[in-house]
Amino acid sequence: MARQPADKASKNDDSALIRELALLLDETSLTEIEIERAGLRVRVARNISVAAAVPSAYAPAAAAPAAVVAAAPSAGADLSKHPGVVPSPMVGTAYWSPEPGAKPFVEVGTKVSAGQTLLIIEAMKTMNQIPSPRAGTVTQILVEDGQPVEFGEPLMIIE
Repeated sequence: MARQPADKASKNDDSALIRELALLLDETSLTEIEIERAGLRVRVARNISVAAAVPSAYAPAAAAPAAVVAAAPSAGADLSKHPGVVPSPMVGTAYWSPEPGAKPFVEVGTKVSAGQTLLIIEAMKTMNQIPSPRAGTVTQILVEDGQPVEFGEPLMIIE
């Protein structure tokens, strides 16, 4: 039985790790994952394009979310650098209202004060209210109701 050289075996292990992480991305619907092990850091990410899809359960209220998505600038613009951006403080699922079918906390055009709840992010079965960092008017909502969000991902723009 022939043994593989150490760097070839290491390369095979690295490839297996990358495959495992890619499968994990598919299974969990995450957009990226990063792991560091034994001095090796591996980051696997995928590009996804967000289409304006509205679940049939929300069909009566479809006009508002569609208008929000249409008002968003092109995907080429880096919204994370916008001075009025509200970034996600955690990884989780964003919800516009306190419960299904309830009125959203804010909509495009809503005037908000500092500390006012903008939306909820569910993380590990805990509902976390996300407060407005400043007073102003909500000009864009950048996430869909029920959408998974990443840490630092732009949630909305307040001007």
